[in-house]
Amino acid sequence: MKNIERMSSFEFKAAASLASIYGLRMLGMFLILPVFAIYAEQTLGASHTQAGLALGIYGGTQALFQLPFGMASDRFGRKRMIYLGLLMLIVGSFIAASAHDITMVIVGRALQGAGAISAVVMALLADLTREEHRTKAMAMIGTTIGVTFALSLVISSPLNHWIGVPGMFALTGVLAMVAMVWVRFVIPNPRISRFHSDAEATPAKLKDVLANTELLRLNFGIFALHAAQMALFVVIPFALLKTAGIEQNHHWMIYLPIMTGAFVLMVPAIIYGEKKSKLKQVFVASISLMLIAQLLLSQLIGQFWGIVVSLVCYFVAFNVLEASLPSLISKIAPASAKGTAMGVYNTSQSFGMFLGGVLGGFLLQHYGAAAVFIFCSVLIGLWLILAFSMERPPAVRTRLFHVREMTADRATELSIQLAKLNGVSEALVVGNEGIAILKVDMRGWDEAAVEKLIEGEQENGVSK
Repeated sequence: MKNIERMSSFEFKAAASLASIYGLRMLGMFLILPVFAIYAEQTLGASHTQAGLALGIYGGTQALFQLPFGMASDRFGRKRMIYLGLLMLIVGSFIAASAHDITMVIVGRALQGAGAISAVVMALLADLTREEHRTKAMAMIGTTIGVTFALSLVISSPLNHWIGVPGMFALTGVLAMVAMVWVRFVIPNPRISRFHSDAEATPAKLKDVLANTELLRLNFGIFALHAAQMALFVVIPFALLKTAGIEQNHHWMIYLPIMTGAFVLMVPAIIYGEKKSKLKQVFVASISLMLIAQLLLSQLIGQFWGIVVSLVCYFVAFNVLEASLPSLISKIAPASAKGTAMGVYNTSQSFGMFLGGVLGGFLLQHYGAAAVFIFCSVLIGLWLILAFSMERPPAVRTRLFHVREMTADRATELSIQLAKLNGVSEALVVGNEGIAILKVDMRGWDEAAVEKLIEGEQENGVSK
């Protein structure tokens, strides 16, 4: 058996198409972040607490529906659940676009988040890609999210000038309509749709994942990271307007150089951490930089250049941490529960968005901007303590191989044989899925021996 390195054109088309669907959905959430707080106060007459709730409720309903949507797709079909999720996004977007008060915006945002299709998209991606290319396909989606976030910060202000926040909500609805057409006519239908333990959550594994202290540290981390992110955007638009007198439609001029510089500084840090097996050191250093950013904001929120310096620190740290956390989950999660671990991780992220928006708005309204960043400093400080005591993540990467379907006993035997090979730290063969999940040494492993063993198993299955 030859492990082909390149994705087929079918797989690349499927991965790119699903990444675009994911990106369109995330664009609707990210676009309003830099401008919504001011719009809510000045146009809708909302309090900071109400504005924070409107921002955060998206994450709250997403946290509630994310895992159920993914599980329902196994029973009712991937595309059907994606259509349902996009329909909820469309309805929520147009409710928010036509709202004349903050209450209806909150209702619209709640509906937007309730169409939580991220887990379904990942399951469909697993249906449409071979095991050996699934990690690359998922990385395409991760990259799309990062690019979408950076792009949103830059284009949000000009869009606000041209069409306003209601127009951005309406645009989100229109893009979701386009996405439905895209799903129907561009994204292929899977030949076989089945459960994938590497990409989907299963209730049977939840107990193991929630009992894993190393995974819990990472789940708290993504929770704290996105709580701080949402709280930041409750405050920063007002701070930039007040300290520099820069009208919000020109805030892109601040975000563009900051995001560009943050990206340039992020890349070498990630490469160093992965290539030199220094991921924990880079990870802890980034959390420390994030804590410094929060402390600076708590003291310098009334000074323009203090805000700029703080935001540079913030976005460098944010970009590194956002890229590192999924990699750490993959390295640490048991091979049999990777999909479940990612499901819990994504739910923690969404709940962090909800709490950050709500508490950020409440603290700003009742105690001032500094209190928001003191709260964020406490969250990040707790995360830093947890990160210091985490075990050094293993220098491994996950590789997946297709195997013949087999009995549970034979799958266990093959798992043991694979685990004995040089450079394989963990092996799991899921017989009913026809997949072998291996964690292998990044510094070198006997790939030829793995392929030979699996090829022999395939030939034995054919001869029988």
